[in-house]
Amino acid sequence: MDLLKQALDIVLHLQDHLNQLLQSYGSWFYGLLFLVIFAETGLVVTPFLPGDSLLFAIGALAADKASGLSLATCAVIIAGAAFLGDNVNYWVGKLVGRQLVKRFPRLIKQRHLDRTHAFFERYGGKTILMARFVPIVRTFTPFVAGMGAMDYGRFIGYSVVSTFLWVGLILPAGYFFGNMPAVKKHFELVVIGIIFVSCLPMLIELWRAKRAAKA
Repeated sequence: MDLLKQALDIVLHLQDHLNQLLQSYGSWFYGLLFLVIFAETGLVVTPFLPGDSLLFAIGALAADKASGLSLATCAVIIAGAAFLGDNVNYWVGKLVGRQLVKRFPRLIKQRHLDRTHAFFERYGGKTILMARFVPIVRTFTPFVAGMGAMDYGRFIGYSVVSTFLWVGLILPAGYFFGNMPAVKKHFELVVIGIIFVSCLPMLIELWRAKRAAKA
């Protein structure tokens, strides 16, 4: 419970914690940023790490000239870490998925993987684009794509597009709006709002799919 409270405190007061880290580590802060983004997108066991809210907070921090943080450098590091994380996650899913089918054929059915493959062949692009903006789902999508044997070239194409959209929309949003007095005063609410808005596209798509299935 204490660990959960600490994690919640870090997410809700992300800007303050980032300032402390930047002051403590200086240029090494860029390395920490790379590791967090890579872990959040590339490791299935760390979906709880901040993503969208982190980008917004980084953009706001870079807008403060006193921080010395470069927006362009942050953008390159975040995009590189997210793209590399996607690739690692995809291949881990692909390799582990094959081993699981061989070792646990009664638990992991080949027909289930075939259905996953068919799903990604039909909706894969849309799924990857939307999932990039949805916390937790963003972490699992490349893994499932790998397990479902989604075509790697197709996966990479959508991964590149989704990465540029993710970084290109949220990071500048933080840069231009993160230091507005109302935003700084109610940053916790802004973080919650970012998470809610990030989940909306996926929720709407699920609602539409449910209605279509009933029809």
